[in-house]
Amino acid sequence: MIEFMDDGAQAGTRQAPAPTVGWASGPLGAVQAADREIARQTALRARAVAAFVATRPASVDRAQGERGAMSAERWAARADVLRPVSEWATPELAIALNLTQPAAEQLLQRSLTLVHRLPATLVALETGVLHAGHLWHLIDKVAAVEDEVLRGEIEADLLAWAARRAQVTTPSQLGDKARRMVAQRDATAAARRLAQALKERGISIRPERADGMAAVTVVCTMPEAKALYAALVQCAEAIVNEPGEPVRTRGQKMVDALLDLVLRPGETDLPPVRVLLTIVASVATMLGGDAPGEVDGELVPAEMVRQLARAFAGLDPTPLVDVADDTTATDGEPVDVEGAPVERAAAELDAAEFDRWLAELVRRGFGDHPAPGNAADQPPWDTGPEPDLNDLDDLDGGDGRGPDSGPGACEARPPAAAVGGAAPPDEPATSSAGGWWAAADRAVDDAGAAVHAARMALGHARRSVRTAQQAEAGDEAAWRASPAGQVDAATDALGALAAAADTQREDLADLLTATAGGGLADRPRIVLADAVTGAMLALTELPGLRRVAHCGARPCRRHPETCTHDLTGRPGLHAAQATDGYRPGAALDRHGRARDRRCRFPGCRRRVPKAGELDHNRPYAAGGETRAANLAGYCTGDHRGKHQAPGWRHDLAPDGTLTVTTPTGLTAVTEPPPY
Repeated sequence: MIEFMDDGAQAGTRQAPAPTVGWASGPLGAVQAADREIARQTALRARAVAAFVATRPASVDRAQGERGAMSAERWAARADVLRPVSEWATPELAIALNLTQPAAEQLLQRSLTLVHRLPATLVALETGVLHAGHLWHLIDKVAAVEDEVLRGEIEADLLAWAARRAQVTTPSQLGDKARRMVAQRDATAAARRLAQALKERGISIRPERADGMAAVTVVCTMPEAKALYAALVQCAEAIVNEPGEPVRTRGQKMVDALLDLVLRPGETDLPPVRVLLTIVASVATMLGGDAPGEVDGELVPAEMVRQLARAFAGLDPTPLVDVADDTTATDGEPVDVEGAPVERAAAELDAAEFDRWLAELVRRGFGDHPAPGNAADQPPWDTGPEPDLNDLDDLDGGDGRGPDSGPGACEARPPAAAVGGAAPPDEPATSSAGGWWAAADRAVDDAGAAVHAARMALGHARRSVRTAQQAEAGDEAAWRASPAGQVDAATDALGALAAAADTQREDLADLLTATAGGGLADRPRIVLADAVTGAMLALTELPGLRRVAHCGARPCRRHPETCTHDLTGRPGLHAAQATDGYRPGAALDRHGRARDRRCRFPGCRRRVPKAGELDHNRPYAAGGETRAANLAGYCTGDHRGKHQAPGWRHDLAPDGTLTVTTPTGLTAVTEPPPY
């Protein structure tokens, strides 16, 4: 139990670290302590649910294919972590907690995932590093990583990142960080999840809030969603409230515009709109690496970034590489990186092993009878109607030998009619050819045939899995040895450019040149970032980069590597120059927005608006300069709060680090997001 003391300290049976921003005094400190206790109880509940589930194994359920078992569709849709759990654990938990069964099953899945796949997350929840709102992103993104070692590394790095002193980590920030880590370290699995998600695109509807309202959910790619939302925002801003009519919010106007555009196309007077999307990608990504990029601040896979950039530049899209094309010979058989067929020897070995096993099974289980599954060779052991096999359980004497096993059992057999079948008219009721006994023989035959088929299916599945593993390993090895793989392994942009093939560098130059004259809403900008911290050092463009790469002398036409002129006086790349007036110049404005990208207030992820909201940390009227070290980007609401909220203090360091102190003494620090 965690008890909150009046002096802001913690006391109790469990020692936990203080919040990253420190303990507040008074009632707000009590709120912090209560939130910690909620997190601890959430972890305790997860452990208790896992312990309860351990007493409800799936072995007590009817097996798949058995009468009364869970349907194949439900079984296939069930989460892997729930496969060892009895299906009847869900309704039992639902009754205990007053939950619906879907909610109870979700709680089971979440609890088992935490206990068995994210143990460090559970400890962080108990000690207050995380709260319940953080869990969804870790369960959804990190727990899905199949490699146990890699999953543990990503989990540890995320928790260390969330536990930074004086930092605020909201669930959305943690989710964004988790997406980046998983995309960078588990790119193959991330690509598979993206491919699956693309297949699940669609639109759904559900009741919402008040009666008569509904929510329509559109699931599509991030660039499509960003473009759709931006277009609706522009349409809403073009709608003017009619005099005397109720004032509509922007959200209401967006809904009205969407309905008009979809339900009444061509009947509206909405003006055409132009959607602006901002793409951010590293040199390594554009050269073929796996590092993800951004579209309007949201993470997108590397291949999607490359395709969008080329589409925006008016260039033909690069062909997507199909792994199967690289690992399939002309006859359709999987091949390894050297071109030799894989798994052929293993498949033949498996077939020989299976034949030996089947021969031994026939010898031991069926004696001189023919192997099961060959209907033409089956002896006509029964001529009566087939009995109800479900009644055979009632005839079992408990030892698997029938109802009257033992001496004299054959003479005491009941007639076939006693078990639901009619005895043949010319045959004594006590004959060994009774319908139920023949049915038992046929059941043994059917079981042998089923085992035979199952063994063949398992052997095929095992060979297929090994083939796929070797093909994937070969594909990964080939990619790592390719120029794109070497680019991805580079530690910085210069290393990536050096590792790239000539065609890749030429393609990148063509992409930049195609829009360097402003073919887009804004020409592509190049960020020079620190290779270790990712901090932005300078912002330039292709013409500017070419200018600083030469000595600057007018008559000089030499290449940079052959120029021998003195470069001492060249300015080089640097942060944008200060502006004399109050409003930053175009270059300084671009620099500040590219450095901050999102609102710098702790925990806020809103984009810095297109116009305004670059705030002077030291007021311009008090002598503050209009330069990068004195400017920070805010959203509109937090910009107002900086100037109007009483008791708050904002301190900006020359490197862009912002320290915010609350009226209750809490301190939170934010840094410009790294590239």
